[in-house]
Amino acid sequence: MTERKSLNVLVVGGGGREHALVEACGASPLRGKLIAAPGNPGIAREAACFPVAVDDVPGMVQLARSESIDLAVVGPEVPLTLGLADALRAEGILVYGPGRDAARLEGSKIFTKNLLQKHRIPTAASESFTNAAAARQYVSRRNLYPVVIKADGLAAGKGVIIAANYQEADRAIADCLEHGAFGEGGQSIIIEDYLDGEEASLHLMVAGNAFVVLPTSQDHKRAGDNDTGPNTGGMGAYSPAGVLEGDALQEVIEGIARPSVEAIAAEGLDFRGTLYIGLMMTGTGPKVLEFNVRFGDPETQVILPRMASDPLALMHDCARGDLTRAEIELRPERALCVVLAADGYPGAYRKGDPIEMPEIRESDAFIFQAGTAKDATGRTVTAGGRVLGVTCLGKDLATAAAAAYALCGKIRFEGMHFRRDIGARELKRKK
Repeated sequence: MTERKSLNVLVVGGGGREHALVEACGASPLRGKLIAAPGNPGIAREAACFPVAVDDVPGMVQLARSESIDLAVVGPEVPLTLGLADALRAEGILVYGPGRDAARLEGSKIFTKNLLQKHRIPTAASESFTNAAAARQYVSRRNLYPVVIKADGLAAGKGVIIAANYQEADRAIADCLEHGAFGEGGQSIIIEDYLDGEEASLHLMVAGNAFVVLPTSQDHKRAGDNDTGPNTGGMGAYSPAGVLEGDALQEVIEGIARPSVEAIAAEGLDFRGTLYIGLMMTGTGPKVLEFNVRFGDPETQVILPRMASDPLALMHDCARGDLTRAEIELRPERALCVVLAADGYPGAYRKGDPIEMPEIRESDAFIFQAGTAKDATGRTVTAGGRVLGVTCLGKDLATAAAAAYALCGKIRFEGMHFRRDIGARELKRKK
């Protein structure tokens, strides 16, 4: 086997997921130059940051060229749907992330639903609409509640409404198709049957027909404890997900993951990157809720710390389209992440509040910065809805949870709020 050379790496993005990616790349023996764009104050402690916006494709290509980048790791979905991977590959730069065509798997829920149905991959029954009256007729005729209304396009993780009755469904249809609540992303919608069960996330590294399975995880989407309140981008996660252990995991791999990878390849889509499969484990078997074409956030913050294998080496292999020597080795510890959010999130939220947080010296604890910035005096302040992700590892999930919540207690900013039940369902299952 030929020895690998060091890699100059660009991590695209500036959130908690990208902080976790920078942390993983920085610990790799393959690390050469490590930069991020736009990055954040936490990332800047580990990598040089450049103020290039994630949707500035020409600017990102120029940066990669000028910094002699060997591998670009794209964190968010927006630059992928804009064709950043295609533009970088045209310059001879390897990219971990799919091109624009394959990014439609996240950029259009209708595109994905059609692929799932064509290839008979288990998912909820649904119809798509651009006309509000037709959508209302469908909901009225089906008369099945709750019902799920989804904006077709990107909506920052918030374009899914679970309507308990016709009045709520009518309001969701109006918000999307008549009032433009989700902009262009909501000009088409999917209305699908509600799936009852437990959600889980399966992340795959995919290169053509080949894939490797990353540690399983479970996100917590609702803003409040006991899964109450509005949907968010994610308020915490843990790994592994007990609902995806043993036979259940094998059923998902053979019944959903493998057919999905083969279907994507059969459609002629060049996929080199992370395929995130959102799952509902129902009483009649696992079903696909959605595809994402990048690492989840905050799932990345619990997946990468559990990997004993070198994530940078794996991403490099994937970007080259060769996963033949890829192997995943895991640490035995469990991981749990708690998201600390700004006052008002997931609605309009405060910005500019100073953050007090301790220095981390333990190798099993991380404070991943997400919505942060530096103010004029150099203080780290809040700048986003989800401000920090506090991740700890432990011999079991209870130990990881106790450590994470103890660390949360040492962090302060005005209006800080967080869920206090991350992993509670799993902990109850383990008793």
